[in-house]
Amino acid sequence: MSPTIQTANNEPVNDMYDQKPDSLHVIQVPRRFVANEWGGTETMILESSRALTRSGHRCEIHTTTALCDNPHENLNGVEVFRHNYTYPFFGLSDDARLDMDRKGGNILSLSMLRNLLKTPGVDVFHAHSGKRLGGIVRTAARRRGLPYVITLHGGMFKIPEQEMEQMLSPLQGTLEWGRVFGAMLGARRVLDDADAIICVGQDEQQAVQSRYPHKRVDWVPNGVDVRRFENGDGKGFRAAHNIAEHAPVLLCVSRIDYQKNQLLLVDALARLIETHRDLHLVIMGPVTVASYEQKLKARIDDLGLHDHVTILEGQPAGSQELVNAYHAADVFCLPSLHEPFGIVILEAWAAGLPVVASGIGGIPSFTENETNILHADPSDTNTFVTAIDRLLADHEYAKSLADNGKTKAATDYDWSQVASRLESIYLDVRR
Repeated sequence: MSPTIQTANNEPVNDMYDQKPDSLHVIQVPRRFVANEWGGTETMILESSRALTRSGHRCEIHTTTALCDNPHENLNGVEVFRHNYTYPFFGLSDDARLDMDRKGGNILSLSMLRNLLKTPGVDVFHAHSGKRLGGIVRTAARRRGLPYVITLHGGMFKIPEQEMEQMLSPLQGTLEWGRVFGAMLGARRVLDDADAIICVGQDEQQAVQSRYPHKRVDWVPNGVDVRRFENGDGKGFRAAHNIAEHAPVLLCVSRIDYQKNQLLLVDALARLIETHRDLHLVIMGPVTVASYEQKLKARIDDLGLHDHVTILEGQPAGSQELVNAYHAADVFCLPSLHEPFGIVILEAWAAGLPVVASGIGGIPSFTENETNILHADPSDTNTFVTAIDRLLADHEYAKSLADNGKTKAATDYDWSQVASRLESIYLDVRR
């Protein structure tokens, strides 16, 4: 009989099955893991851990106290341990630290290293970040004679130069004192020494494989729980946010920052309401770049679109409000400037929505233009306007895209399939 696990809300779940003879103890190591700052990376780590647990393995998540100082919690049946950390820079302001917590911070956590070195019974470490944090995983694995793998979630070889400059802007005027730790931890050798590199996007897998032709480089896409997104209260969502029942709704679910390019949707909305007068745009996601949110709101005001836009700044893990938002929408839009995968496309498909998304990064690797999605150019607002207008005007075509997308999500991207791929990698590198 499997033990009963208590969630953070003290709700019993029975995800921990009896371990099988070839069971694994896997430690997943993301930079941060916060229930109310949720995104695709967090979803992938939690849901794959839960699916592996259901298959008889043991998964823990070890992360830092960035944006959450709770040292230990059980999140939907998976234990999460948080460790103290720092950014090794002199002159780093509180605001800059918060910006780095939200996106891209190169964290140092000696507390985590100590814990990874002493946690008993580990078979495989799985890093979800490079740099110093990846170096901590590398060091713990090497000292213990254990394998480690790393997943690249953020387009390590594909980040536009302008975005990289914006990510590093909080460090202006600071002096780094942590380079010696990076050298000691082998932060620059994290990919070189990994037993396997996992990519969520096929385009990145190809780029990594060309750089490491003799290393194991796997493509493991994100997944979706189709059953969770199949049913939602769209009418209730509209009523709660003062959106008219008859108004067509565009939905964008993603982090609010320059990578996700929501400004393009605001500009597209200004043109689309000339034809679709009641059109409403809902932007939902955690704010990872506060200055971008301010710019977004300023553009909305300048264009006089305040009554046509709703911004909801993130939902906690497992939020029913997120599911309801999908069911309140008519078209889902993702205008990212770069995108390794786009897990929200799977969620939109599972909810039965037609999708317009940037035809870049990893998106073309799992979508088919004109069949289950419409691709558009994130540098050209016109292409999004044309695609959205087409779906709003042709309901039959929109439904065919949505139906094809839902079938693909259910057939190819269930979390059990993702976990099976990870299990195979873990077992291979352990041998």
